[in-house]
Amino acid sequence: MDEVQRLAASAVANVLAGRSLDAELRAVSGRPSLTPQDRGALQDIAYGTLRFLGQLDAMLDLLLERPLKDARVRDLLRVALFQLAHTRAAPHAIVDHAVRACIALNAPAAKGLVNAVLRNFLRKRDALLVEARQTDRGRYSHPQWWIDKLRSQHPSLAEAMLANANLHPPLTLRVNARRLSVDAYLASLESEGIAARALGGSAVMLERPVPVERLPGFAEGDVSVQDAAAQYAAPFLDVQPGSRVLDACAAPGGKTAHILEIGEVDLIALDNDPARLERVQSNLTRLNLNARIVCGDAAQPAQWWDGVEFDRILADVPCSASGVVRRHPDIKWLRRPHDIARFAARQSEILDALWQPLAIDGKLLYVTCSVFREENQEQIEHFLARHQDARHLTLPGPHTNAQQLAGQILPDEQHDGFFYALLQKA
Repeated sequence: MDEVQRLAASAVANVLAGRSLDAELRAVSGRPSLTPQDRGALQDIAYGTLRFLGQLDAMLDLLLERPLKDARVRDLLRVALFQLAHTRAAPHAIVDHAVRACIALNAPAAKGLVNAVLRNFLRKRDALLVEARQTDRGRYSHPQWWIDKLRSQHPSLAEAMLANANLHPPLTLRVNARRLSVDAYLASLESEGIAARALGGSAVMLERPVPVERLPGFAEGDVSVQDAAAQYAAPFLDVQPGSRVLDACAAPGGKTAHILEIGEVDLIALDNDPARLERVQSNLTRLNLNARIVCGDAAQPAQWWDGVEFDRILADVPCSASGVVRRHPDIKWLRRPHDIARFAARQSEILDALWQPLAIDGKLLYVTCSVFREENQEQIEHFLARHQDARHLTLPGPHTNAQQLAGQILPDEQHDGFFYALLQKA
């Protein structure tokens, strides 16, 4: 376990230096010295440490008499404090492993400090947890600029949104309507002893997550893993039989597949990353679906467009991903305030470019997994001001939450945060 702690601490350090957590875990999880149980623990510890990083840092500052000079030791203490505060692992084992990890870090002189800090936490645990909540960063485990932005843009909901972002996400499935009904799949889950409930549409949420290998019919294409709010995209796009459809930022292919599951359409799946397009093809192959896979930049139609207009375009644009933080806790520490304007500029570029190949009376569905206005409502307001031939339509279907909030679906216990805007070319 001391190796797991050390690798988790290294992953956290590299995320704070600008790398994605998934990339870090892929880089280390293949080590032959790690058992499957070790890999699972490594992921849980790294994710959890980043989920509660603000709280852990607040407690660490209270426990240390002076700032640590060795950043590696601080990261190790962060990881160990997460385990002590948020897991059921034996406290004495956590402390012992952290002390031993100091040797592997070539920092044997820190053993006494690590031992003292962690044992002091165990003695003062409840008081430290309370005191850590006295600052916004310690209370919410988000950067201060993020907290301030949510309070400004969603004043009555900011606290609930911040709390929700630190919860474990649900495992939600999309039932393949081409193969079976939601009720039939719920019956299959029940026969396997897996508790679940329907959320509307094709969405089914499990009471407790399980490995996909345990899901009945997963390999055969009966279901896919997809957040409930992400499943709104295909119905909102309102495809008709025979429609020519472009999924302009398609990878990893969940929305592409959903469109094909509910409509008989001619679909092009476009993305600018060849490796991610391989995932699109893999998903389509498992589901026995077909689309034309094209590598290209959505903002540069001249690179890939054949001149035939599209009836429907799905623009699931790059964004801050501020609505999916509970699934990717590294995002809140990777983002910087100026990133939001950068994403908004890129989104604007893509929107303007995709308006050209959209047919008259065609519809474009703009999508982000963000909760920030600059990427969502303000983006659409600016687009409508630039394009007099664009109409902002009411979102179709029974999803009143999206309609009431003008397309902004805020994260809750059932789904992540998304934004949708349906535009028609007049």
